[in-house]
Amino acid sequence: MDHAHLIEMANQIGAFFESMPDRDEALTGIADHIRRFWEPRMRRALLAALDDPSSEAGRRAAPIVRDAIAAHRASLVPADVHA
Repeated sequence: MDHAHLIEMANQIGAFFESMPDRDEALTGIADHIRRFWEPRMRRALLAALDDPSSEAGRRAAPIVRDAIAAHRASLVPADVHA
C-alpha cells in the first residue's frame, strides 16, 4: 500500500474538517471518516506510516491528522490488530 498516497488522502480529509470552528469536533470527524470509509488494510497502513519515524510519508501528515489519529486511535485499529 502506498503510504504517501494514504497520507495525501488523510491530509485532504483533514483540510476539509480543519475549517470547523470546534477542533474536537473536527478531530472526531476526521477519525470517523477514516474509520467508516477506509478498509482495515488502509487503516493499518496509515497507522504504520505514522508510527514509523523513518517514514517520509508519515512525516508529511498534517498536524490535525496526527492529532485526530492520536485522539481516536483505538477506534481506528482494525479488530484483528492489537496495536
